[in-house]
Amino acid sequence: MKGSRLVTLLAFALLGCSLAAQDGERPNPNTSSAKSTFLVVYKPGPTWLPGKPLAGQPLKEHGSYVLSLFSKGELKIGGPFSDDAGGAAVLYAADEDAARSILMKDPAVMGGVFIYELHRGD
Repeated sequence: MKGSRLVTLLAFALLGCSLAAQDGERPNPNTSSAKSTFLVVYKPGPTWLPGKPLAGQPLKEHGSYVLSLFSKGELKIGGPFSDDAGGAAVLYAADEDAARSILMKDPAVMGGVFIYELHRGD
């Protein structure tokens, strides 16, 4: 049940991200236009629980971290894939090193639940 609440909370948070993105707004007016955009693709990592859906994975801290990135203006949009194969996010960062630093602080990456691919978008 806790996983379901987390997924619901993330869905509402990501809906807010989507609506802000559609309006062309960023959550933090201090986000510099000089920052680059990066696409992150999250994939199951070595500690992913096989046979469990995304809602059954230990992602509570990841959800809190992602929400903090959004509130700081470092995350534009993100969310899970409907096939439980991971998820994706769009980050704002000064450069690739800064984007990797953000990702290496993600509890799901640190704990091995997710691995990631990082792609520069601009």
